[in-house]
Parts: sequence; structure tokens; C-alpha cells
Amino acid sequence: MGSDPLAFDAPVPDGGYAWWYLDALSEDGRHGLTAIVFIGSVFSPYYAWAQQRGRGRALDHCAVNLALYAGPDTHAPRGWTMTERGAGAVRQGRDALAIGPSEIAWDGEWLCLRVRERTAPWGRRIEGEIRVRPQALHASDYPLDAAGRHRWTPIAPVARVQVALTSPALRWQGRAYLDSNRGDRPIAQDLQRWDWSRAALGREGCAVFYDATRRDGSHAQWALRFNGAGAVHPVPEPPPLSGLPRSAWGLHRRARADAGAPLRLHQPLEDGPFYARSVLRTCQLGWPTDTIHETVDLDRWQRPLVQAMLPFRMPRRA
Repeated sequence: MGSDPLAFDAPVPDGGYAWWYLDALSEDGRHGLTAIVFIGSVFSPYYAWAQQRGRGRALDHCAVNLALYAGPDTHAPRGWTMTERGAGAVRQGRDALAIGPSEIAWDGEWLCLRVRERTAPWGRRIEGEIRVRPQALHASDYPLDAAGRHRWTPIAPVARVQVALTSPALRWQGRAYLDSNRGDRPIAQDLQRWDWSRAALGREGCAVFYDATRRDGSHAQWALRFNGAGAVHPVPEPPPLSGLPRSAWGLHRRARADAGAPLRLHQPLEDGPFYARSVLRTCQLGWPTDTIHETVDLDRWQRPLVQAMLPFRMPRRA
């Protein structure tokens, strides 16, 4: 068992990172979101440049990332925001973490993300509240490298979300997923790439597949099935990996689907030079699913040209 994954004051070493990740889809399929709260913003070019100068203090590189998605053939509001802030704008406590004007807090029943941010690059406001209620909590860490320097914790794979934004005006409810990642040093030192997915199985189940390639050429593979009562079971024979179409930036992508099942790219959500996120439609473990899938290529991330492009979407306020 790991430490409390919702203790926001746990120390993060220089060069290391901690992030809390949330994704959710509305019941009617018209809306979606991802939210990531970072201490030691792991994909920040500013953090990478500071480490090159020997100044890689995690608390100097914190951010709240929120992306709003609209389902296919709908005109729901969209938006993307991620402003990095320094240690002077960070307030930490065991049950709450404030980064600039935004805050994430846990009251033992609900995790509440209060957002007051502006989109990049156009500066439109995103303000309001996102509340997540886990059906059960998990505190087990799963190592992503052989030395255990990088760890993944699926905090609440089965959860409910309530979204109430004032800007843009947006209200919806749906299914949600919550996890966290922690690392003791820069993630690209030990990992090369990964494909990750989570899928709702029926009303109270979830399957998560994590396939990572390490720098030494070995692999980390986690295939887990969760239910709403808190039980977790390894999947002894995970569905096979199948290729997906390359992203617009040319990323190789793979996803797991039941043998013989169709695997369709239902909706692109994010498409960047080193990562891509999509909703897939397929079958996993016998269930038809809308699967949220992510590919990250850390070789791409380390390219100087890619890092030079990122401030356009990721401004920094010291």
C-alpha cells in the first residue's frame, strides 16, 4: 500500500513531480473534460530549462490544466487552460492545494476542484466548480520503472462527477475516473513512452490498461479491473494490443481491445506533438465501451523544438 494519495502536502523532491488526474464524460455524451493538477509540472518546458540550470525545484513549477470537450456533432463549450505558477502562488495543506486562483480540496467524501483560469492563447475565462465523489478509494501504488522511482495510483477508477461552471455556463453530470502519479526525478530519464486507457464496464466497473516502455527497453504492464465496492483484480490475460491510426502529429498509438472486436477512433480530444488523447469505441473484457485513451512519447517531448513550442499553450506567471 502507498501513502495517502489525497494528501496534498506530501513532499515532492527537486526534479520530481506529483500530479492528480481526472477525466469524465457526461451521461448524454455531449460533454467531457480532463483536469490535471501539477506539483512539478512534468511536461513544462520551464521546469526542464530550470533543471538544466540546476534550479529544478518542484514547487516553483505548479499548474492547473483543464480541458473541456464537446461530443461529436454538438456545439457544447470547449476550452483549454494551463498557466504555470511559482512557489509564491502555491498554498499547500494536507486536504487542500491552491495554485494561483484555483484550488483542489478533499473533504473525505467529495473532491472539489474550484477553477479560475484563462484559456491559452485567447484569454477567455474558465471559472466554476467540478465535484467528484469516489465510490471507493484505492491507495495502492503501481511502479512504472524497475526501481520504483515513478508510481501510479488509481485513486478512484469508479466515481461520479458534477460540473457547474459559470464561465462558460455549463452544467452536467456523469461518470468519472481519478488517479495520481508521482516521481522522484524527471520522468523522461526512465520512461520512453506509454499507452494508457480506462473504460467503464457496465454501471459500476472499470478496466484500466497501462503499457509503458522504459529507457532500458523493458516494459511495465498493468491490467486491472475495479468495481464500485472497492475490489481490484488483475486481468490475467489482457486483451491484445492493436494499432490505431497515427495522430495528426504522426504519433504511433496502440490500444487494447477484445480479440476480434472492432476498435474505432470515435472522437479525438487532444492532439499535440508528443501526446494524443481520444475516445475509442470497442469491447473490453466482454463489455461495449467508450474508452478514454492516451499516448505519450517522451522522446518527442525532449526535442528542443517541441519544448520551444509549448509556451504558446502553457504561459507562466512567476
